[in-house]
Parts: sequence; C-alpha cells; structure tokens
Amino acid sequence: MASISKRGDYQFQVTIRRKGYPSQTKTFETRAEAQMWARETESKMDQGYFRDLREVEQTTLAQALERYLKSITTTKKGYVAERNRIRQLQRHPIALRSLASLRSKDFAEYRDERLLEVSNNSVRLELALLSHLFTIAIKEWSMPLEHALKNIRKPKPGKGRDRRFVGDEEKRLREAINRPEARGAKHWLTACIDLAIETGMRAGEILSIDWLQVNLETGVIRLSETKNGSARSVPLTDKAVAILRNLPRHITGRVIANFYDTSGLDRALKRVCIAAGIEDFHFHDLRHEAATRLAPHMPVQTLAKVMGWKTLQMAMRYYNPSDDELVSTIRRAVAA
Repeated sequence: MASISKRGDYQFQVTIRRKGYPSQTKTFETRAEAQMWARETESKMDQGYFRDLREVEQTTLAQALERYLKSITTTKKGYVAERNRIRQLQRHPIALRSLASLRSKDFAEYRDERLLEVSNNSVRLELALLSHLFTIAIKEWSMPLEHALKNIRKPKPGKGRDRRFVGDEEKRLREAINRPEARGAKHWLTACIDLAIETGMRAGEILSIDWLQVNLETGVIRLSETKNGSARSVPLTDKAVAILRNLPRHITGRVIANFYDTSGLDRALKRVCIAAGIEDFHFHDLRHEAATRLAPHMPVQTLAKVMGWKTLQMAMRYYNPSDDELVSTIRRAVAA
C-alpha cells in the first residue's frame, strides 16, 4: 500500500511498500500528483512490469562512462584512443545528466554541436561509443533504459584521407626534428617515422614491437596481433634493418622505448610539424606514404599482404599517387 505524508508546503511524499519490490519513495508538489504516481506505480507492480528506476536516476553519464572504461574499454586493442574519447565526453556538460533524464534530442543536440568542432568521423566514433555504452547498460548491467542512441542519425562518413608529403615537407620535418632547441629523444621519433615509411606499419604496431618479435637475419617482424585481429609478418627493407640495428636496447625489451602510447607519438609529431610549418599531417598519413611508394614495385596482392589488408579495395584507399607519379608510371609501362 502507498502512504502519503505532507512534509511541508508543497511537499507530499509518497512511500510504496510492496512485498517482492524495493521500497519506492518520491516527493511531489501536490497531493493529486502524489496519488496519481502511486496508482501508476502500484498498477505496474500488479501487472508485473514495474522496474526500479532509482539506479538510472542516480547514475550520471560520466559515471556510466567511467564504469564502461574500466570494464569494457580496457579489453579493447584501441584502448588508448577510446579512453581519450571517454575523457572528452566526461568533460562535456551532458555528462552531468542522469541516464534517466537523457533523451534522443539531447544526443542529437550533442551531435550537432560537435560537428561544428570536429570531423564527421570523430562524431561517428563518439556516437558509436555512447550507443555501445547504452547497449551494455541495458543488456549486461540490467539498467531499465530506453536506447536513446538508436534513434539518432549518424553523420555521413567523411572522405578518406589521402594526405602525403608534399614538396619538401619530408625534408622540413626532419630538419625540425633535429633542430638544436627541439626537446625529447630525436632518434626515437625519427626511428618511428622511418619504420612507418619503410614498412607501412601502424603507429600502434610500431610501439608494440618487442625484440623477441624481430629477426634481423631473415628481415622479418612477426606481429602477433594487429588492428584487424590477425597476425602477420612484416618484411623489412635493408634500410629498415639498418634502422633497427642502430636502435639502443632497452631493459623492457621494447623496440621503441621512448613512447608508451600512440597519443605521445602523435603529440611529438604535431610539435615538429608546427615547427616545420606543416599543416594537417598525422602519423597515420605515413601509412599512405608507404603504400604509395611500395605500390609500383609489386602486385596488389603482395602489397595487401605487406600492409595487412584483408581486402584489395583497401589498396585503392591507401595508394594515393601524385599526378607526376602517375605520368612516370604510365611512361615506364609504355617504354617497357
């Protein structure tokens, strides 16, 4: 039975105690509102579909994201990137709202606001993260939520990047790394850049290499786990072997000992790009550079094996020759 007690002016507190259900308490401004809520709640209990909303009313989006980070994100290969995405979300005012109060329109407003600040792909990743958070909360944490993200339109995928070095940018980049006032271990950043160009490896793959995975005699690095979930062998050019031979050995056994995650590597590259006057250049663009340099010298199937692609269509995404390179290629083919 429900009991209603007046706690002061415009404060009517309802308490419902029913066997088999947790005690429910809520305060209203009028007795009529209190009675209506009590009838609706007891009716749901009678019909067997009452759900206790206190947990979702008391849990903020920021708290749910923190739980997701600890229980789900830490199991993913892309842990660092997703952790950074979660931290950004937790700084937004929407994170202060309770899960129970969030509706589709709130996430639509968040989407539209973020599209003015970051790329379509960044917003798509943030919405995908929030959507999976709600899925986990409903299915695994048994929270009585509506999946508000299912009704949200996702931004169209952005155009794939095809950024490469232009003109003398590579020369300027290397000069910026070696400028006298530059801070940090210059040889580690140079090694990462050179290995990316020579092998086409991703930043995360380069930073994860252990010396036990490297065979300098056969010229192969064996990656046990990659972004697409498959192991692969990375063939080394003579220059790549020389780069590795010249690296100092670290007690941890890691090949690249100075950078602990891709965020640190990205920040280091960004600093030297600013010093060199190079705009909109990311470490992953070196993978495009590598693929484009390697493509004219091998069949597309071999290139896919070297780069770790599961489909040949990826070759078209990463092979980004300049007009001059295309002209040179076709003239060599005609002259052969």
